[in-house]
Amino acid sequence: MSADLSAAHVSPAASDPSRPLVDPRSLRFAATLTTVVLALVLVTGNAWLLAAQAAVFALGLRDQSPYGLLFRRFVRPRLGPPALLEDARPPRFAQGVGLGFAVLGVVGFLTGLGWLGLAATAAALVAAFLNAAFGICLGCELYLLIQRTRVRTTTHHKEV
Repeated sequence: MSADLSAAHVSPAASDPSRPLVDPRSLRFAATLTTVVLALVLVTGNAWLLAAQAAVFALGLRDQSPYGLLFRRFVRPRLGPPALLEDARPPRFAQGVGLGFAVLGVVGFLTGLGWLGLAATAAALVAAFLNAAFGICLGCELYLLIQRTRVRTTTHHKEV
């Protein structure tokens, strides 16, 4: 993360210095842009626009999202520092889920399976919209569910 985040308040859940942190407002900003792009893909059926969104998702896996850059450069200076920072691992996982749906959609559109392209895009659009409008990150929730399941499985194996 950029150095300017270090002075912000960090939520207790994300206070481990080994965890990368992210401004939650950046996530909602990115989800809003993603919602617009995916809605355009549904309206136009444009596989190349969906491929561009897939590239954005892929860059987000490496904390190099162009949407995050736009937020940091143009939006955040007008808002000031965040009240708290969040663990970046769940949203990064969510970017991977979005990438999977985007790639599936591109494959659908390019192979003549338009229904697959539309369905994958619509699924990604629903997730992006929930995050943008309500702050509900489905990919993040999936990440946390997987983590809880891993902890229970590991604990169960240690007890046996």
